[in-house]
Amino acid sequence: MTAADLARVDVPLADLIRNIDEMAAMKRAHMATALLSEERHQCDPADAAFASLACSCKTPLAVDADYPGFAAWIAQQEALNEQYRRAA
Repeated sequence: MTAADLARVDVPLADLIRNIDEMAAMKRAHMATALLSEERHQCDPADAAFASLACSCKTPLAVDADYPGFAAWIAQQEALNEQYRRAA
């Protein structure tokens, strides 16, 4: 790295502090916007109507016979998971 390279990246401390403060303020503003958006979503009066759009299917899309051995494997994995949780 040459002196010219260092001159391009070297900035006064006051500028560096100002840049960091600006980035922190931008981050806080983005976080506030995201939190307000999530809060509005939680209070959305149309949310129940949106959730009711999902229709129930009278015919099962898949049954255990479609995947032989899978139900037993899942039961084994759940048992192992429970065993590990109790040991921890």
